[in-house]
Amino acid sequence: MADSDLTRLTKLAADVVGAAQRGLPAEIRALARHVPVHYEALPADDVLAEGFEPDILGLFTGAAHGTELSHDQPAPPQILLYLENLWDFAEGDVEIFRDEVRLTYLHELGHFLGWDEDEVAARGLD
Repeated sequence: MADSDLTRLTKLAADVVGAAQRGLPAEIRALARHVPVHYEALPADDVLAEGFEPDILGLFTGAAHGTELSHDQPAPPQILLYLENLWDFAEGDVEIFRDEVRLTYLHELGHFLGWDEDEVAARGLD
């Protein structure tokens, strides 16, 4: 993917994440704004080495809200969105891309809030 395409997708995704945050209830919005979102083209080798599929759309890493940083999880929370994978998933359709960025962001935010896969799914964020 060309740098200009990645730049365009990053701006589009950042706009979607901002809108998703503004739509959250106030107490969750305040928490969400403290979790950095990183826009990456593809998952890094270390992510793949952990067993994640190459076509993963997003990932939450770090300590979930309400948990202290610990020896086994020393990293601060962050959300990673993989733009090339999201674009491929959307098959080049901007509206599908926007919808999937929103859903993926909210899914990963759910993990930050301490929700497991079942709880994320129960809220329609899978």
